[in-house]
Amino acid sequence: MSNINNIAVLTSGGDSPGMNAGIRAVIRTGIYHGKNMFGIRRGYDGLVQGDITPMDAKSVANIIQRGGTILKTARSDEFRTVEGRQKAYENLKKLNIDALVVIGGDGTFTGASKFIEEFDIPIIGMPGTIDNDLNGTDFTIGYDTAINTVVDAVDKIRDTAESHDRLFVVEVMGRDSGLIALRSGISTGAEAVLIPELEVDYDAIMKRLDKTRKNKSSRIIIVAEGDKEGGMVVAEKIQSNFPAYDVRLSILGHIQRGGSPTCMDRVLASRLGVAAVEGLIEGRKGEMAGLICGNVQFTPFNKAIKHIDKVNENLTRIVEILSL
Repeated sequence: MSNINNIAVLTSGGDSPGMNAGIRAVIRTGIYHGKNMFGIRRGYDGLVQGDITPMDAKSVANIIQRGGTILKTARSDEFRTVEGRQKAYENLKKLNIDALVVIGGDGTFTGASKFIEEFDIPIIGMPGTIDNDLNGTDFTIGYDTAINTVVDAVDKIRDTAESHDRLFVVEVMGRDSGLIALRSGISTGAEAVLIPELEVDYDAIMKRLDKTRKNKSSRIIIVAEGDKEGGMVVAEKIQSNFPAYDVRLSILGHIQRGGSPTCMDRVLASRLGVAAVEGLIEGRKGEMAGLICGNVQFTPFNKAIKHIDKVNENLTRIVEILSL
């Protein structure tokens, strides 16, 4: 068991729904175990600037249902430097902070790993990213909310596509990962899903669209933003091949990051928040708390940050089978 008495939490990188539920779980678990708890505003930038404040149970009341992060988030060029990390460490020592919980993605955990190397401060991570692209957890905090936001938007788009016999190309988030596109594509009955992990077979897509154009009054193509050509080029190619189609492009953008987190994301963030604090108390450091097959497990940062570059081939096969 460790001798940790003061724990701080921060959120870093892109925000994701459920981060507030995670903050709440960390603060209240620490208090439950008799620890003094602190919040760091604006991620690592706030740590460098000393923007750190004590937090109690009341300070995280009525936030579990809110999207975004009450602690804010920001990029920090200064934390990338040795001098910046030294300032961050000194700010922690001023308040006798013994350990950190960081909520974010691969950039967050990479920074945490460097900080541990230089100052040997215990840090546990929680996976907060809508992309679901970290190893060591079946789902990341925010992913379920993001794909449900996409599903809701695409269902509405299909209503108007049906009314006007249109084909919509819908671009969703996923700069390095196509998991949002793939799962939302299956759940919305998309005719095709284009993701960065796979080469696009345009001939196959065009043949599929040609085969079904007399049988369907609406068509949806889901494209991850990380696809090498993007939604606009895909829409142009389809329009060129099928001049008679009324092709429209819809880019969903940052609505996927916002909104009230789903039940799944709230429970996931709560479970991992409790695990993160109790992991620190047990003496863990340099690990991410994740959920694998329903159980909380810890994965070293250097393994967690390796992007998942393969997708479940069965999911891509399902898209093809069900697009008939």
